[in-house]
Amino acid sequence: MSGPLRILLSDAARAAHGGAIAAAVPGRPVAFVAPGPGADAEVAFLSRDVTGLSTKHEVLPATQAFYDALLAAPGLRWTHIHSAGADRPVFDALRARGVRLSTSSGTNAGVVAQTAVAGLLALARRFPQLMAAQRAHRWAPLIGSGLPRDLAGQTAVVVGWGPIGQRIGTVLQALGLSVVVVRSSARAAGLGLPTVAFEDIGAVLPRCDWLVLVCPLTDRTRGLVGAPALALLPPGAHLLNLARGDVVDEPALVEALQEGRLAGAFLDVFAHEPLPAASPLWDLPTVIATPHSAGFSDGNAARVVRMFLDNLGRWCDGSPLLNPVA
Repeated sequence: MSGPLRILLSDAARAAHGGAIAAAVPGRPVAFVAPGPGADAEVAFLSRDVTGLSTKHEVLPATQAFYDALLAAPGLRWTHIHSAGADRPVFDALRARGVRLSTSSGTNAGVVAQTAVAGLLALARRFPQLMAAQRAHRWAPLIGSGLPRDLAGQTAVVVGWGPIGQRIGTVLQALGLSVVVVRSSARAAGLGLPTVAFEDIGAVLPRCDWLVLVCPLTDRTRGLVGAPALALLPPGAHLLNLARGDVVDEPALVEALQEGRLAGAFLDVFAHEPLPAASPLWDLPTVIATPHSAGFSDGNAARVVRMFLDNLGRWCDGSPLLNPVA
């Protein structure tokens, strides 16, 4: 194709990575396009600074300006996204136009897995209870309130078996837990890993001590954990959601926690983000609530850029993209 390859990206991304991006396109000049009226490009790179503090539900003006530029670019053919998920409305609109999308799945898998395991260990070792006692200046050894169960021998049901789920499963097995996998197909996830498809999650919930959600949000996973699924969990079970808020029926989850049918939860994602100040999830004593931060780390941006550069080379030579959105 004649003419420069026009790439839409933020000013911050151009300043930090413009040279590396140009070097990834040998034999063809690159023209960087800033978001604004009349902006057009063949390729777009949606870096983390574009999203900033915006959420799927509340989009700040600077983020919306970039989204508007994406939607208005008539020549746009491919967009690479900094996140592992592509479930924001803007991405649905781009796909409806025939724009190809790729994600950065895997770049923060280690960080999210560490966060998930940290949340599980904090709940298992009653950290919310102990930290509440600390804030009250109250000496409250666990021997006086019921000893925590040994983790070894418990069962974790990991929903989603991408890079994050696999890393979590490896660590939990090392801690002595049995791991059951729920994913898109019932094909065995590995030796000694019982596996069922999303639709059959109910078959494994009665033996689940830790329900760990790290699946993408799709038509098959939306509302996957509703009141019927929660009712199948045994007493003392915990839930961890590092997937998307819409995978869980949030009112049903709140009810199960308030009634003590669910022993506790670590939640990094919610039905609406930011989590409304009036939500009871803020104050439930057995809940750890974090602001969609499970994957944040100072090394993520560099890993995302490396993946974009790899995909840019693939785009230019016609090779299959990494992490394409179907």
